[in-house]
Order: sequence, then C-alpha cells, then structure tokens
Amino acid sequence: MARKVSTRRKLVMSAIAWTLGILIFFPILWTVLTSFKSEGDAIASPPVFLFFHWTTENYAEVQSRSDYVLHFWNSVVMSLGSTLLGLVIAIPAAWAMAFSPTRRTKDVLMWMLSTKMMPPVGALIPIYLIFRDVGLLDTRIGLVVVLTLINLPIIVWMLYTYFKEIPGEILEAARMDGASLAKEIVYVLTPMAIPGIASTLLLNIILAWNEAFWTLNLTTSKAAPLTTFIASYSSPEGLFYAKLSAASTMAIAPILILGWFSQKQLVRGLTFGAVK
Repeated sequence: MARKVSTRRKLVMSAIAWTLGILIFFPILWTVLTSFKSEGDAIASPPVFLFFHWTTENYAEVQSRSDYVLHFWNSVVMSLGSTLLGLVIAIPAAWAMAFSPTRRTKDVLMWMLSTKMMPPVGALIPIYLIFRDVGLLDTRIGLVVVLTLINLPIIVWMLYTYFKEIPGEILEAARMDGASLAKEIVYVLTPMAIPGIASTLLLNIILAWNEAFWTLNLTTSKAAPLTTFIASYSSPEGLFYAKLSAASTMAIAPILILGWFSQKQLVRGLTFGAVK
C-alpha cells in the first residue's frame, strides 16, 4: 500500500513538473513560431499555431535592417566584462565576510541586498548625469560599470554562501605554510569554490545579458546590446509582431544555448554545500 502511495505521489509530482515546464517554455516556443510567420498570420484571430505559411523573410529583413553582429558583440562584452569585474571585486569581499566576520557583517550583507529592492528608475537621473559628464554614455565601459554595480550584491551573496561551506582550517593551514593573503585566495580558496564561482558566473552572465532598463536608457547605437536591438522593432506605427519575434529569437538564442549546455554546472553550483 505504501509503495502504491509513493508511486502515485511520484506520478503526480512528475505531472506537475511537466505542466510547469510546458507553461514556462510555451512563450519561448510561441515567439520562435511567430518569427516564421507573415505579419498577417502573426496577428491572426484566432491565432494559428502550426498550420501557416512558413517564411524566413523576417530574419532576412531583421539582418538587413540592423547590425546584429555589433549588437551581439556588445552583449558579449557587457555580460562577460561586468561578470568578471564583479568576481574580481566580490571574491575578496566574500572571503572577508566569510572568514573574518565582524558584528556588522550580516548588517552589511542585508544592506547590500536591500539595494536590489530600490526601483532602478530612482537612480536613473543621477547615474545618467554622471555618465554624461564623464563621457560614458553609449559606451561599453559604461555598461560594464553599471551592470557590475547592480549585480554585485547578488555575486557577493552567492560567493559568501559558498565560502561559508569551506572549512576555515584549510585556509589556516595555508597561512601556517607561509601563504600570503593573495595566494590564499587565488591558490587555495578559489580552486575549492570553483563550482560555486562557475554557477555565479553563469547566473550573472544571464542577468547581464537580459538587462533592458539600463541598456535602453544609457545607450543609443554604438554600445547598444541585443535588448536595444529588440526594442528597435517597437515603433510609433505599431508593433511588427513577426519581425519583433525574429529579433527576439536571435537575441535569446545564444543565452538559451549557453544555459542548455551549462545546466549541469549551474545546478551543481547552486546546490554546492547544500548536502553535507
């Protein structure tokens, strides 16, 4: 009887998981399908799902109208640059909080996390004016700086959680062997926390790649990433749904492929230290 109940429970949980997975994936599937429709089929009512005239004209027009390679390269530089810079800053900060905590460490961590609760528009005007005065508007360096700052609390929090699972005795042994602080972090701590660092890197690349608010407000053309590339297909004349879907598919495809091939590493890193 207990075995039947357990089997039934597994079936129910599997059905719920598949249902949630389909619901989450369906908008992506619909976007991809719409990208192969004509504008008429894209706005048809009732909507057509599979039985429509398939065309690649939207992709051809998107590539002829916009410089996809430039937008793609800007997204790569923005995502990798902000993530790597964030790790350079966050690893020593997380080390200090994990292995040399003070009475205010938890308060500092909560304060850092609380900055993520502020609406971005609240900081837009001062950041825009500062970037304008120092010449960082519509530059890749400017985007790297601002995305590093907005994602830094998440990077520090994740690394702090991973570092807390590493026995402090190992670092003490390294100090007794004469390791300097830099060597302790680079040659002892970092290799032991590779799964956590890798998952932090992947997650923040995804966050930076999908960032739209700051990229739309701080760039125009030279440093515009793929989020701006998508937004360019919204015009006063209306939305061109098929072309917008084609642009969206071209923008999300690289990060979806990255997520697909790195999912094991991401899950491993996110569960690092969860089971002892």
